[in-house]
Amino acid sequence: MHKRILGLDLGSNSIGWALVEKDTDQPIGHLVAAGSRILPMSQDILGEFEKGNKVSQTAERTRLRSIRRLRERELLRRERMHRVLHILNFLPEHYARQIDFDKHPGQFLPETEPKLAWRFNETSKRNEFLFIGSFEAMLRDFAQHQPELVANGKKIPLDWTIYYLRKKALTEKIEKEELAWLLLHFNQKRGYNQTRGDEEEEDENKRVEYHALRVMGVETTNEKRGSDTWYNVHLENGWIYRRTSRLPLNWTGQTKDFIVTTELNPDGSVKKGKDGSDKRSLRVPEENEKKTENDIQRSGKTVGAYIYDALLAKCRSACKAGKGDPAVERSYRDSLHYRQAVWHDGDLPGQGSGKRSCYGSAARDVLKRKK
Repeated sequence: MHKRILGLDLGSNSIGWALVEKDTDQPIGHLVAAGSRILPMSQDILGEFEKGNKVSQTAERTRLRSIRRLRERELLRRERMHRVLHILNFLPEHYARQIDFDKHPGQFLPETEPKLAWRFNETSKRNEFLFIGSFEAMLRDFAQHQPELVANGKKIPLDWTIYYLRKKALTEKIEKEELAWLLLHFNQKRGYNQTRGDEEEEDENKRVEYHALRVMGVETTNEKRGSDTWYNVHLENGWIYRRTSRLPLNWTGQTKDFIVTTELNPDGSVKKGKDGSDKRSLRVPEENEKKTENDIQRSGKTVGAYIYDALLAKCRSACKAGKGDPAVERSYRDSLHYRQAVWHDGDLPGQGSGKRSCYGSAARDVLKRKK
């Protein structure tokens, strides 16, 4: 009696098969056919599969679709802004000439993508910076605050001028083309929308602050937690930060960042413990925790003014200020509400204004957070 047996070898990215015909009365059979099928799969997905992790069939398509949508929204925002600025006659001539305002209003002409702040000089065949006057004014600022950066012919990037203009525009008049540059700069960054779930809920009974404090000394205690030892870290303002560590803490003389949480009474005063001391806890922030929002709020400045002043003070680190930080996005929104309230009410919201505007409540919320 003859029978056929189908054998399958199922692997993570391939399937092997063989069809064998065998006589039940004989120990030896013969191979009818065999083959294999390789499943196309990227190495990262294959690695996750071999680890036993689930991989969604649509995860990659969803990721790419999100990227496309973000790009489409950015282009649509730019097209709309181009149309508005064109109507106001705010666009520089060299920039407006390369935008289609007829068949595809607001879109760049095919094979072009001009830079608003840079104009091509047909004579010298080179690009020239359009706002050189503002750049020179910024250089004078740097010569006053960081002369070593501009001494002996040293140069700083022309594109930093946009941060100078962002601060200047808050209190002084700027050219309409400069304002168009600023608006398109803001418009380009509007890709992030803070969702309700991302917002950190504020506890009115707690005050959370960031402090950079110098360590005056580290005291080793006899207390243990497992294999870790408890240490008392004495700070310059008299506070003591307790923590465990497996290794000795060589922090003396260093300046450390701390997140300080203070418990408050309903009237805003600091709660007291049983021993009469303030109820306060300290912890060292994780690497991924951002303190940008706290720094901006404590400075009382807008984001633009904060970044420019940080450039004047410490140019290397300031360039990263707010990069990829949702806190800065919230600060942009708060600054907008605040400025609109001042404009519409003619006074600081809640400070003697006789009128009410649609922005007043939002601005008052901003003022409350600033306090």
